[in-house]
Amino acid sequence: MKFLKNLKKLKGDASSRIFYRKKDKKNSSIIIYSNKDKRSNLLNYDAVNKILLKNKILAPVLLSKNYKKNFIEIQDFGNQTIFDILKKNKINKIKIYKQIIDLLKNLQSIKQKKIINFTYKKYTIPTYTTKILENEAKLFSEWYIEKKLKKLDKKKFKKSYIKVIKKLIKKINLKNDTFVHRDFHISNLMMVKNEIGIIDSQDALIGNKAYDLASLIDDVRFKTSEKFKNEIFNFYLKKQKISNRNYFKSDFDIISVLRNLKIIGIFTRLAYRDNKKKYLKLIPYAWSLIKLRSKNKDKFKDLNNLLNDLNNENK
Repeated sequence: MKFLKNLKKLKGDASSRIFYRKKDKKNSSIIIYSNKDKRSNLLNYDAVNKILLKNKILAPVLLSKNYKKNFIEIQDFGNQTIFDILKKNKINKIKIYKQIIDLLKNLQSIKQKKIINFTYKKYTIPTYTTKILENEAKLFSEWYIEKKLKKLDKKKFKKSYIKVIKKLIKKINLKNDTFVHRDFHISNLMMVKNEIGIIDSQDALIGNKAYDLASLIDDVRFKTSEKFKNEIFNFYLKKQKISNRNYFKSDFDIISVLRNLKIIGIFTRLAYRDNKKKYLKLIPYAWSLIKLRSKNKDKFKDLNNLLNDLNNENK
Protein backbone atom coordinates (compact mmCIF):
# COMPACT_ATOMS: atom_id res chain seq x y z
CA MET A 1 0.00 0.00 0.00
CA LYS A 2 3.05 2.28 -0.37
CA PHE A 3 1.51 3.92 -3.44
CA LEU A 4 -1.31 5.26 -1.22
CA LYS A 5 0.96 7.11 1.23
CA ASN A 6 0.92 10.51 -0.48
CA LEU A 7 -2.85 10.55 -0.87
CA LYS A 8 -5.39 12.16 1.45
CA LYS A 9 -7.40 9.54 3.34
CA LEU A 10 -11.11 10.35 3.44
CA LYS A 11 -13.74 9.66 6.07
CA GLY A 12 -14.97 6.09 5.67
CA ASP A 13 -18.47 4.62 5.63
CA ALA A 14 -20.09 1.48 7.04
CA SER A 15 -18.16 -0.79 4.64
CA SER A 16 -14.62 -2.21 4.75
CA ARG A 17 -13.49 0.05 1.88
CA ILE A 18 -10.88 2.79 2.32
CA PHE A 19 -11.20 6.00 0.30
CA TYR A 20 -8.43 8.40 -0.72
CA ARG A 21 -8.40 11.65 -2.69
CA LYS A 22 -5.71 12.01 -5.34
CA LYS A 23 -5.17 15.65 -6.24
CA ASP A 24 -2.88 17.83 -8.31
CA LYS A 25 -3.23 21.42 -9.55
CA LYS A 26 -5.66 20.48 -12.34
CA ASN A 27 -7.34 17.20 -11.46
CA SER A 28 -8.93 15.37 -8.56
CA SER A 29 -9.97 11.71 -8.34
CA ILE A 30 -10.97 9.13 -5.74
CA ILE A 31 -9.07 5.92 -5.01
CA ILE A 32 -11.16 3.09 -3.57
CA TYR A 33 -9.03 0.46 -1.84
CA SER A 34 -10.59 -2.86 -0.86
CA ASN A 35 -8.83 -6.12 -0.03
CA LYS A 36 -12.02 -7.60 1.44
CA ASP A 37 -15.07 -8.32 -0.77
CA LYS A 38 -13.15 -6.68 -3.59
CA ARG A 39 -15.28 -8.30 -6.29
CA SER A 40 -18.32 -6.43 -4.98
CA ASN A 41 -16.53 -3.25 -3.87
CA LEU A 42 -14.44 -2.75 -7.01
CA LEU A 43 -15.45 -4.95 -9.93
CA ASN A 44 -19.24 -5.00 -9.43
CA TYR A 45 -19.28 -1.36 -8.36
CA ASP A 46 -17.76 -0.25 -11.64
CA ALA A 47 -19.99 -2.64 -13.64
CA VAL A 48 -23.17 -1.17 -12.11
CA ASN A 49 -21.82 2.36 -12.61
CA LYS A 50 -21.30 1.56 -16.30
CA ILE A 51 -24.95 0.47 -16.58
CA LEU A 52 -26.05 3.70 -14.88
CA LEU A 53 -23.90 5.84 -17.18
CA LYS A 54 -25.15 4.02 -20.29
CA ASN A 55 -28.66 4.92 -19.14
CA LYS A 56 -27.79 8.61 -18.71
CA ILE A 57 -27.64 8.54 -14.90
CA LEU A 58 -24.72 10.34 -13.28
CA ALA A 59 -22.33 7.86 -11.64
CA PRO A 60 -18.54 7.92 -11.15
CA VAL A 61 -16.52 7.15 -14.29
CA LEU A 62 -13.65 4.64 -13.95
CA LEU A 63 -10.31 6.38 -14.58
CA SER A 64 -7.87 3.54 -13.87
CA LYS A 65 -7.74 0.22 -12.06
CA ASN A 66 -5.33 -2.27 -10.53
CA TYR A 67 -7.41 -5.20 -9.43
CA LYS A 68 -4.35 -7.20 -8.30
CA LYS A 69 -3.39 -4.37 -5.96
CA ASN A 70 -7.01 -4.03 -4.74
CA PHE A 71 -7.90 -0.57 -5.96
CA ILE A 72 -9.75 1.44 -8.59
CA GLU A 73 -9.55 5.15 -9.39
CA ILE A 74 -12.82 6.92 -10.14
CA GLN A 75 -14.19 10.37 -10.88
CA ASP A 76 -14.32 12.69 -7.86
CA PHE A 77 -17.86 13.92 -7.13
CA GLY A 78 -16.61 16.25 -4.38
CA ASN A 79 -17.80 16.34 -0.78
CA GLN A 80 -21.36 17.62 -0.95
CA THR A 81 -23.92 14.89 -0.37
CA ILE A 82 -27.65 15.68 -0.49
CA PHE A 83 -27.63 14.84 3.23
CA ASP A 84 -25.18 17.74 3.82
CA ILE A 85 -27.35 20.10 1.78
CA LEU A 86 -30.57 19.11 3.57
CA LYS A 87 -29.07 19.70 7.02
CA LYS A 88 -29.13 23.43 6.26
CA ASN A 89 -32.22 25.06 7.77
CA LYS A 90 -33.28 27.34 4.90
CA ILE A 91 -33.23 24.65 2.21
CA ASN A 92 -36.49 23.73 0.46
CA LYS A 93 -36.48 20.03 1.39
CA ILE A 94 -39.64 19.16 -0.57
CA LYS A 95 -38.15 20.61 -3.76
CA ILE A 96 -34.97 18.56 -3.41
CA TYR A 97 -36.85 15.36 -2.61
CA LYS A 98 -39.00 15.88 -5.69
CA GLN A 99 -35.79 16.15 -7.73
CA ILE A 100 -34.68 12.86 -6.18
CA ILE A 101 -38.00 11.24 -7.14
CA ASP A 102 -37.37 12.34 -10.75
CA LEU A 103 -33.98 10.64 -10.53
CA LEU A 104 -35.57 7.52 -9.02
CA LYS A 105 -38.06 7.39 -11.88
CA ASN A 106 -35.14 7.37 -14.37
CA LEU A 107 -33.31 4.76 -12.30
CA GLN A 108 -36.35 2.49 -12.27
CA SER A 109 -36.76 2.78 -16.03
CA ILE A 110 -33.42 0.94 -16.58
CA LYS A 111 -34.00 -2.33 -18.41
CA GLN A 112 -30.34 -3.27 -18.94
CA LYS A 113 -29.14 -6.04 -16.62
CA LYS A 114 -25.85 -7.10 -18.25
CA ILE A 115 -22.52 -5.44 -18.97
CA ILE A 116 -18.90 -6.46 -19.64
CA ASN A 117 -16.79 -5.59 -16.58
CA PHE A 118 -13.17 -4.37 -16.63
CA THR A 119 -11.84 -7.96 -16.48
CA TYR A 120 -13.73 -8.51 -19.77
CA LYS A 121 -16.27 -10.87 -18.23
CA LYS A 122 -20.05 -10.59 -18.31
CA TYR A 123 -21.69 -9.13 -15.21
CA THR A 124 -25.43 -9.64 -14.65
CA ILE A 125 -27.31 -7.77 -11.94
CA PRO A 126 -28.71 -10.49 -9.63
CA THR A 127 -32.38 -10.85 -8.67
CA TYR A 128 -33.62 -9.88 -5.21
CA THR A 129 -34.73 -13.38 -4.23
CA THR A 130 -36.87 -14.34 -1.24
CA LYS A 131 -33.75 -16.00 0.24
CA ILE A 132 -31.81 -12.71 0.12
CA LEU A 133 -34.68 -10.90 1.88
CA GLU A 134 -34.80 -13.62 4.56
CA ASN A 135 -31.03 -13.54 5.10
CA GLU A 136 -31.07 -9.76 5.43
CA ALA A 137 -33.86 -9.90 8.03
CA LYS A 138 -31.88 -12.58 9.92
CA LEU A 139 -29.18 -9.98 10.64
CA PHE A 140 -31.56 -8.64 13.29
CA SER A 141 -31.72 -11.96 15.12
CA GLU A 142 -28.06 -12.84 14.53
CA TRP A 143 -26.67 -9.59 15.97
CA TYR A 144 -29.23 -7.52 17.86
CA ILE A 145 -30.90 -10.49 19.58
CA GLU A 146 -27.50 -12.02 20.39
CA LYS A 147 -26.78 -8.92 22.48
CA LYS A 148 -30.24 -8.67 24.06
CA LEU A 149 -31.39 -12.14 25.16
CA LYS A 150 -30.13 -15.07 27.23
CA LYS A 151 -29.11 -18.28 25.44
CA LEU A 152 -32.40 -20.21 25.83
CA ASP A 153 -34.54 -17.18 24.99
CA LYS A 154 -32.46 -16.46 21.88
CA LYS A 155 -33.15 -19.88 20.39
CA LYS A 156 -36.88 -19.58 21.00
CA PHE A 157 -37.03 -16.02 19.64
CA LYS A 158 -35.04 -16.81 16.48
CA LYS A 159 -37.32 -19.74 15.62
CA SER A 160 -40.47 -17.63 15.97
CA TYR A 161 -38.88 -14.65 14.24
CA ILE A 162 -37.97 -16.57 11.06
CA LYS A 163 -41.51 -18.00 10.82
CA VAL A 164 -42.98 -14.49 11.09
CA ILE A 165 -40.52 -13.04 8.53
CA LYS A 166 -41.30 -15.79 6.00
CA LYS A 167 -45.03 -15.12 6.39
CA LEU A 168 -44.48 -11.38 5.85
CA ILE A 169 -42.35 -11.92 2.73
CA LYS A 170 -45.12 -14.09 1.25
CA LYS A 171 -47.46 -11.09 1.50
CA ILE A 172 -45.31 -9.04 -0.92
CA ASN A 173 -47.33 -8.46 -4.11
CA LEU A 174 -45.10 -6.89 -6.75
CA LYS A 175 -42.70 -8.74 -9.04
CA ASN A 176 -38.91 -8.44 -8.99
CA ASP A 177 -38.68 -6.51 -12.24
CA THR A 178 -37.12 -3.15 -11.32
CA PHE A 179 -33.56 -1.83 -10.92
CA VAL A 180 -32.98 -1.49 -7.15
CA HIS A 181 -29.97 0.51 -5.95
CA ARG A 182 -30.55 -1.02 -2.49
CA ASP A 183 -29.08 1.90 -0.56
CA PHE A 184 -30.94 4.75 -2.19
CA HIS A 185 -30.76 7.42 0.50
CA ILE A 186 -29.50 10.99 0.70
CA SER A 187 -26.02 10.08 1.98
CA ASN A 188 -25.41 8.21 -1.30
CA LEU A 189 -26.64 11.04 -3.51
CA MET A 190 -24.17 13.79 -4.43
CA MET A 191 -24.72 17.25 -5.88
CA VAL A 192 -22.40 17.54 -8.87
CA LYS A 193 -22.70 20.82 -10.82
CA ASN A 194 -26.46 21.13 -10.15
CA GLU A 195 -27.07 17.48 -11.05
CA ILE A 196 -27.62 14.60 -8.62
CA GLY A 197 -25.10 11.78 -8.92
CA ILE A 198 -25.35 8.32 -7.36
CA ILE A 199 -22.60 6.49 -5.45
CA ASP A 200 -22.34 3.19 -3.55
CA SER A 201 -24.27 1.19 -6.12
CA GLN A 202 -22.32 -2.11 -5.95
CA ASP A 203 -25.15 -4.01 -4.23
CA ALA A 204 -27.78 -3.26 -6.91
CA LEU A 205 -30.35 -5.98 -7.61
CA ILE A 206 -33.43 -6.47 -9.77
CA GLY A 207 -36.24 -6.31 -7.24
CA ASN A 208 -39.38 -4.65 -5.94
CA LYS A 209 -40.37 -1.19 -7.18
CA ALA A 210 -41.13 -0.04 -3.61
CA TYR A 211 -37.66 -0.84 -2.23
CA ASP A 212 -35.64 2.27 -3.15
CA LEU A 213 -38.58 4.52 -2.28
CA ALA A 214 -38.68 2.96 1.21
CA SER A 215 -34.89 3.51 1.51
CA LEU A 216 -35.33 7.17 0.62
CA ILE A 217 -38.45 8.06 2.64
CA ASP A 218 -37.69 5.95 5.71
CA ASP A 219 -34.01 6.89 5.87
CA VAL A 220 -32.72 6.07 9.34
CA ARG A 221 -30.02 8.76 9.09
CA PHE A 222 -32.39 11.67 8.42
CA LYS A 223 -35.54 12.33 10.45
CA THR A 224 -38.59 13.68 8.63
CA SER A 225 -42.21 14.10 9.73
CA GLU A 226 -44.97 11.68 8.79
CA LYS A 227 -46.61 14.49 6.82
CA PHE A 228 -43.41 15.03 4.83
CA LYS A 229 -43.06 11.28 4.18
CA ASN A 230 -46.66 11.08 2.92
CA GLU A 231 -46.18 14.05 0.60
CA ILE A 232 -43.10 12.47 -1.03
CA PHE A 233 -44.81 9.06 -1.22
CA ASN A 234 -47.87 10.54 -2.97
CA PHE A 235 -45.67 12.57 -5.32
CA TYR A 236 -43.92 9.33 -6.33
CA LEU A 237 -47.25 7.53 -6.94
CA LYS A 238 -48.38 10.36 -9.20
CA LYS A 239 -45.03 10.56 -11.02
CA GLN A 240 -44.84 6.83 -11.65
CA LYS A 241 -48.57 6.47 -12.36
CA ILE A 242 -48.90 3.53 -9.96
CA SER A 243 -52.18 1.79 -10.77
CA ASN A 244 -52.76 -0.48 -7.75
CA ARG A 245 -51.87 1.88 -4.91
CA ASN A 246 -53.04 -0.47 -2.13
CA TYR A 247 -50.73 -3.26 -3.31
CA PHE A 248 -47.85 -0.82 -3.66
CA LYS A 249 -48.39 0.71 -0.19
CA SER A 250 -48.59 -2.74 1.38
CA ASP A 251 -45.25 -3.72 -0.21
CA PHE A 252 -43.73 -0.38 0.81
CA ASP A 253 -44.69 -0.97 4.47
CA ILE A 254 -43.38 -4.56 4.52
CA ILE A 255 -40.11 -3.62 2.81
CA SER A 256 -39.55 -0.64 5.11
CA VAL A 257 -40.05 -2.82 8.19
CA LEU A 258 -37.78 -5.60 6.88
CA ARG A 259 -35.15 -3.06 5.86
CA ASN A 260 -35.11 -1.38 9.26
CA LEU A 261 -34.87 -4.72 11.07
CA LYS A 262 -31.87 -5.47 8.83
CA ILE A 263 -30.40 -2.03 9.63
CA ILE A 264 -30.72 -2.62 13.40
CA GLY A 265 -28.79 -5.87 12.90
CA ILE A 266 -26.11 -4.24 10.73
CA PHE A 267 -25.64 -1.27 13.08
CA THR A 268 -25.31 -3.63 16.06
CA ARG A 269 -22.71 -5.63 14.13
CA LEU A 270 -20.80 -2.44 13.23
CA ALA A 271 -20.79 -1.37 16.88
CA TYR A 272 -19.66 -4.64 18.45
CA ARG A 273 -17.65 -6.37 15.73
CA ASP A 274 -16.05 -3.34 14.07
CA ASN A 275 -16.04 -0.97 17.07
CA LYS A 276 -18.06 1.67 15.16
CA LYS A 277 -20.19 2.64 18.15
CA LYS A 278 -21.60 5.79 16.49
CA TYR A 279 -24.15 3.61 14.64
CA LEU A 280 -25.89 2.65 17.90
CA LYS A 281 -27.40 6.14 18.20
CA LEU A 282 -29.33 5.56 14.95
CA ILE A 283 -31.12 2.43 16.22
CA PRO A 284 -33.93 4.21 18.17
CA TYR A 285 -35.11 5.97 14.98
CA ALA A 286 -35.06 2.64 13.11
CA TRP A 287 -37.43 1.33 15.82
CA SER A 288 -39.66 4.40 15.32
CA LEU A 289 -39.86 3.69 11.59
CA ILE A 290 -40.79 0.05 12.22
CA LYS A 291 -43.54 1.20 14.56
CA LEU A 292 -44.78 3.82 12.07
CA ARG A 293 -45.14 1.29 9.24
CA SER A 294 -46.50 -1.63 11.28
CA LYS A 295 -48.95 0.00 13.70
CA ASN A 296 -52.63 -0.99 13.40
CA LYS A 297 -52.00 -3.29 10.42
CA ASP A 298 -53.15 -6.92 10.61
CA LYS A 299 -50.28 -8.26 8.50
CA PHE A 300 -47.80 -7.12 11.19
CA LYS A 301 -49.74 -8.53 14.15
CA ASP A 302 -47.44 -11.54 14.73
CA LEU A 303 -44.28 -9.45 14.30
CA ASN A 304 -45.53 -6.74 16.65
CA ASN A 305 -46.45 -9.32 19.30
CA LEU A 306 -42.98 -10.82 19.04
CA LEU A 307 -41.22 -7.44 19.21
CA ASN A 308 -43.44 -6.27 22.10
CA ASP A 309 -42.47 -9.42 24.06
CA LEU A 310 -38.83 -8.66 23.30
CA ASN A 311 -39.08 -5.05 24.45
CA ASN A 312 -40.97 -6.04 27.63
CA GLU A 313 -38.29 -8.60 28.43
CA ASN A 314 -35.57 -5.98 28.09
CA LYS A 315 -37.19 -3.38 30.36
